[in-house]
Amino acid sequence: MLSVVVLTMGNRPVELDRALRSALNQKDVDVEIVIVGNGVRGDWTPPVDDPRIKTLLLPENIGVPAGRNRGVLETTGDIVVFLDDDGYYPSLELGKRLQAMFDTDPTLGIVSFQIKDPDGGPGQRRHVPRLRAGDPNRSSAVTTFLGGASAMRRSAFDAGGGLPENFFFAHEETDLAWQAMNAGYRIVYDAESVMCHPPTLATRHAAFYRYNARNRVWLAKRNLPWPIAVVYLAVWVTLTVLRERKPAALKPWFKGFLEGCRNDAGPRRPISWRTAWRMTRTGRPPIV
Repeated sequence: MLSVVVLTMGNRPVELDRALRSALNQKDVDVEIVIVGNGVRGDWTPPVDDPRIKTLLLPENIGVPAGRNRGVLETTGDIVVFLDDDGYYPSLELGKRLQAMFDTDPTLGIVSFQIKDPDGGPGQRRHVPRLRAGDPNRSSAVTTFLGGASAMRRSAFDAGGGLPENFFFAHEETDLAWQAMNAGYRIVYDAESVMCHPPTLATRHAAFYRYNARNRVWLAKRNLPWPIAVVYLAVWVTLTVLRERKPAALKPWFKGFLEGCRNDAGPRRPISWRTAWRMTRTGRPPIV
């Protein structure tokens, strides 16, 4: 059983209709869908009427990780799939492929999909979750995943402790990924598993720089041995200054960084040095 969790604010009925049908029409696999209306009015109904769809309406927007966590609690399948409400699966064979991948390898915890522009435009580098992101058509082992274009074993989700709800958005996937790896699971970027999604900029969110910096600090405080955490944060301060340069970006970023340093990040569960070495061998040491 594939349990597809779709997070929506109820403002994309056409796109949501397409997303739901692309999941419901998967061949040779059982599918259930949990739609989480994150801050959606109480009389809202999904654009597709199907007994395999369950709707959970939340009176306020509680953030991406918390919304997805609520959705997972309502699922019954052993594989959880996250789908953005403005994305869709171009292949009806995806579900069967995912089921086979998880059945074949019990150590496989999470699969991150390739994201393609439905209009055929170039892919975005940030959508390939590894340092060498030049070839999006190359599959590989990775150390994180893309939240709205992923599938995971339910046991890996549970072992990772779910998504950190206080993050609201940004870096919540990496927090879960590191803990899943620490529990012994593997994560792969599978270029053959595709979700279509219109190109967007992460900076479209007004609080992007603040949350990006705050949550990066929390990510380190929650998950990394302190010597690694210090290096990780120093590297990201340097990279951000070199990349952004403009005060309009750096001012909210450093404000978020200080907020992350001062405020509680939540429970601390440092990964083992062995896991840190596994991540390094995978191609992304936990200092960048």
